[in-house]
Amino acid sequence: MDWYPLLNSLRIAAISTTAVFFLGIFAAHWIAKLPPSLKGLLDVVLTLPLVLPPTVVGWLLLVLLGPRRPLGMWVQAVFGVRLVMTWWSAVFATVVVAFPLMYRTARGAFESFDRSLADAGRTLGRSNTWVFWRVQMPVCRQGILAGTVLAFARALGEYGATSMIAGYTPGRTATISTTVYQLWRTNDDAGAFRWVLVNVAISAVFLLAVNLLETRQRGGGR
Repeated sequence: MDWYPLLNSLRIAAISTTAVFFLGIFAAHWIAKLPPSLKGLLDVVLTLPLVLPPTVVGWLLLVLLGPRRPLGMWVQAVFGVRLVMTWWSAVFATVVVAFPLMYRTARGAFESFDRSLADAGRTLGRSNTWVFWRVQMPVCRQGILAGTVLAFARALGEYGATSMIAGYTPGRTATISTTVYQLWRTNDDAGAFRWVLVNVAISAVFLLAVNLLETRQRGGGR
């Protein structure tokens, strides 16, 4: 059994989740402090990929990054790198589709944060950066952790946008999701079922580990 789709899926999900973690936290922290009208407008823009069909997201990425598009042509001419039909092309797709989950979950956690705790830290002479990482983030860790889990799961299972921008090439761009589809198309139900079990097992183990971590954190806080 060729394990490349598993390794590639984990690699893509790990990279995109790391990027989404910092981007989502930054956007949520900044937007949570804005006026309601501006916050509502930015919410629509940033969460739009959550409601768009994945194929639409994939098409928009191709329009933006394709080799015959200005950005894609410039990157290929200057750096000699193609932005589509490579394994890292899938990272662009998974970042776009997973970002809204991290952003919305983190923003909800930040909005429920008791600002008096931050004010207390500042009265002790601590900087805003120190207060954010040492006070606000620990208090909001449950929401942050939930957003990270959702982002990872979404990135791991992404198919529509990934298949359009990265395609399916065994040993190069194949992921679990695209492999399942290709095996199904060729009537290899047994092979497709094996990869479905692999995906389910990874997701279940990851969610179980997160639940155990949350339980320990609650127990330690008592």
